[in-house]
Amino acid sequence: MPLPFLTAERAVNGATADPALPYEDRERWRRPYRPGPGRVAGAAVLLLLASYILFAAVIIAVAGGLPGAGVCTALATGVIVLALRLVRSGVWVSRTGIRRIGLVSTSTHSWPEVRSVRTVQQPVKWLGMPRTVQGQAVLIDTADGGTLRPLVTDRNADFLGRAEAFDMAADAVEGWAAAHGR
Repeated sequence: MPLPFLTAERAVNGATADPALPYEDRERWRRPYRPGPGRVAGAAVLLLLASYILFAAVIIAVAGGLPGAGVCTALATGVIVLALRLVRSGVWVSRTGIRRIGLVSTSTHSWPEVRSVRTVQQPVKWLGMPRTVQGQAVLIDTADGGTLRPLVTDRNADFLGRAEAFDMAADAVEGWAAAHGR
């Protein structure tokens, strides 16, 4: 994640800043948008919790309870993995296809499997909960005639309250589909 104060410093010193989302190497999987502040804040809270658990593991180990310290260390490792998976979840694209990474599952579709990627107005889940509200969603129509569940919506953790960011992300995903799809 680029740090804005470093970018400003480079601009003052005459150096050019790196683009936020470089796409020179189209073989690598890339997220065509930045993760939302809610997702990043959630991961930060989980990492803070993991640091407290690790500190407790050190205290338990010094007190002589190695099995308890091992349990705390394993728990902290699980929380760290959860935080990393939370930040990593979202839509990723490359020359080979499009990938949706969730908290517990990942699905990948190659571009030949994708007939179209489009943005539609429809009822969408608010922050992934069962409650639905009217919003926008990016959908994939497959080559066999089916429609997959929405890739991203304007009401998920990355775009809640950031309509302009959703529009840019939807355009980027549709652009990748147009450039590499059928």
